[in-house]
Amino acid sequence: MDIIKYASLKAAPWANGGGITRQLASGSADRMTLGSGDKVSNAEPWDWRISIAEVAKAGPFSPMPGMDRILTIIDGELIALTVDGAEHALEKYRTFRFSGDLETSASLPTGALMDLNVMTRRGSFKGYATILELSKKRPHPVFAGQFAVLLQGSATVSVDDGGTPVPLGKLDTVVGTEDAPEISGRGFLAVVSIDRAED
Repeated sequence: MDIIKYASLKAAPWANGGGITRQLASGSADRMTLGSGDKVSNAEPWDWRISIAEVAKAGPFSPMPGMDRILTIIDGELIALTVDGAEHALEKYRTFRFSGDLETSASLPTGALMDLNVMTRRGSFKGYATILELSKKRPHPVFAGQFAVLLQGSATVSVDDGGTPVPLGKLDTVVGTEDAPEISGRGFLAVVSIDRAED
């Protein structure tokens, strides 16, 4: 069972000085990198990437041609995205899908925030993001191809082998496997799924 500890991730500053990004995982058809790796770069040869950004200033997004994006505010109140001329007000825990091809900018009406980003190369992979409320009575399994990020609260993760449950810290990520580790506790969980695109 792999757990990506948020505290261990390297922070990469944006070129425009508006924030920093920490990469949780990235991959392609034949490989996967957990954590930040050596670099966090938009030019890196990945087909999907999951990251958490700290956004300090309003401004334009970097173009991501050929990528589909999902953005979710995970700390803070509100972001106003302007995508291809249309404004979208996004509140905390509301997921929003948009194309990286489109001209996009953001304003921060309520100040700095953190967001969860999922990017997938169109035609190769498809990404999904769901926000769930955790329960101690009904553990949530994390299947292969999924990543579960503890957004808020207190939780543990265990596999069905009788071992001691492992505590999770805020923004720690459980990597799903065929054994489907289970998360239980109180709080909110983001579950990201990365699926291969259908031919």
